[in-house]
Amino acid sequence: MAGTGTGPAGPAPLPAAAAAPATALPAGVDVLVPAYDTDRVWTLPNVLSLLRLAGVPLMVWLILGPHSDVLAVLVLAAAGFTDWLDGHLARRWHQTSRVGQMLDPVADRLYILAVVVCLALRDLVPWWLVVGLVARDVVITALVPALRTRGFSSLPVHFLGKAATFNLLYAFPLILLGAPSGTDVAVAWVLGWAFALWGVGLYWWAGLLYVVQTVQLLRSTPPLHASAG
Repeated sequence: MAGTGTGPAGPAPLPAAAAAPATALPAGVDVLVPAYDTDRVWTLPNVLSLLRLAGVPLMVWLILGPHSDVLAVLVLAAAGFTDWLDGHLARRWHQTSRVGQMLDPVADRLYILAVVVCLALRDLVPWWLVVGLVARDVVITALVPALRTRGFSSLPVHFLGKAATFNLLYAFPLILLGAPSGTDVAVAWVLGWAFALWGVGLYWWAGLLYVVQTVQLLRSTPPLHASAG
């Protein structure tokens, strides 16, 4: 689920009327308009993405309700597999879509947020970890209005962002498995915290990089109304 599915390899496009003006790109921004094959919603890759989203409340119930940690980890594993599968099928069958490009990162963030909040509620991780992850996403969301003035809704997903998501999506299942209230596997607990700390660091590093790229884009690209004139 670390950016391997149908998530955007570049920024999500705005309507044609708000297409971005041709201009020199800031450093680190390589592709500003992602390729997609279809505007259809009901494709098999998109259905798999929707099923992955439907697994979020099931995972939350398993962790907080019966404390079925192994089953919760299996749900996370199934989500990871469908994340890979929907991306593979979208590319193979030329069904990459705008909807898929939006659903994939949304699903990744929902799983990360849901599982870390559940772990905090069970006192398996500290609340500062939750606040740190949420604050980073708030910062990225706050960039969207500025990007829209230049005709974009997001920046390309950077390798650091993919690496951060990869670390976090491995971290929390391992912490869950290694917790004393779970299977109490010490190796899983240690590996989980290693992934978590690296993941949070990379998550913020990628976030700061997006801030820098946004500033560069704002400086190098005229506003839409200016380019129209």
